[in-house]
Amino acid sequence: MTIRLTLLCAAAPTRREVRFADDTPLDERAQRQTRATAPTLPAATAHRTAPSQRCRQTAEALGWDPLITEPALRDMDMGHWYGRTPEELATADPSAFAAWLSDPEAAPHGGESVADVCRRVAGWLDALPADTGRMVAVVEQSVARAAVLCALSAPPTSFWRIDVPPLGAVQLTGRAGRWNLRMGAVGGMADG
Repeated sequence: MTIRLTLLCAAAPTRREVRFADDTPLDERAQRQTRATAPTLPAATAHRTAPSQRCRQTAEALGWDPLITEPALRDMDMGHWYGRTPEELATADPSAFAAWLSDPEAAPHGGESVADVCRRVAGWLDALPADTGRMVAVVEQSVARAAVLCALSAPPTSFWRIDVPPLGAVQLTGRAGRWNLRMGAVGGMADG
């Protein structure tokens, strides 16, 4: 049986200063945008959410009850860079920051490397039961990027070349070991 999986990136609060692993709660504007997105999502037999506050609040705004949290969908562990801005890091330790952006195995922050996240997400995808059916999951941007790389068998060096905005969706079809990226409108997967 083919699994039809939509990964929806969590909504983002209006304040958009980029801080690593910052789990700022959603404001009313982000919740309204999420509620407006709900009717465009494909029907699903299963829902999952990453454990962050932002992902759980996005799932709640979509009307999911109960919330089923999936730890494998968590954001990249940023170690001692948690809460810092890219600008701060580029100034404070430019060589470590450059290594992290260019080497997928680098983890100068003491957390997970890009390659670690890619392996974790690929493992989760491959462990989905064949009878999963249609699933929608609210995820972090790093997870959506890793899923795209897995589907395309692309190298982890491509991680930073994928941009999935808040409430952007990645659609995958397939089963363990073989995933396909499906392009088009979010609601379009409901028919196919």
